[in-house]
Amino acid sequence: MAKTQSESVARLDSTYMKHYDAYMERHQKKKKRLVRRLVMFALLVMIVAGSMVIYHVNQQSLYADKHQKYEELQQEMSTLEKEQKDLNEEIKLLNDEEYVLQIARTNYFYSKEGEIIFKMPNEDPSY
Repeated sequence: MAKTQSESVARLDSTYMKHYDAYMERHQKKKKRLVRRLVMFALLVMIVAGSMVIYHVNQQSLYADKHQKYEELQQEMSTLEKEQKDLNEEIKLLNDEEYVLQIARTNYFYSKEGEIIFKMPNEDPSY
């Protein structure tokens, strides 16, 4: 019913109506520009936020990789320190003549004068 009423009303052609139409047109253009600016600003904010999220995720994965590598290197360092400690102790023992003679007797079957060496099997007897 509103449609039929607006068609039946005649539009006045006055300067006021011309000014009003120009005002409404300017108002619509302002509204369009505002919407465009808001959309562009929202797009820019989304791009910046997205790039920051991607950067953060990359940094987290890089940190996790570095932390894992650090843990592996810490374990390797503790193993090497233990090995170094054992080797230093062995050096001290090898400087002792009695220890060297004991190794020569057990591994290479060297004997003192008048000493006889019998090789015994390391297995337990079967009885």
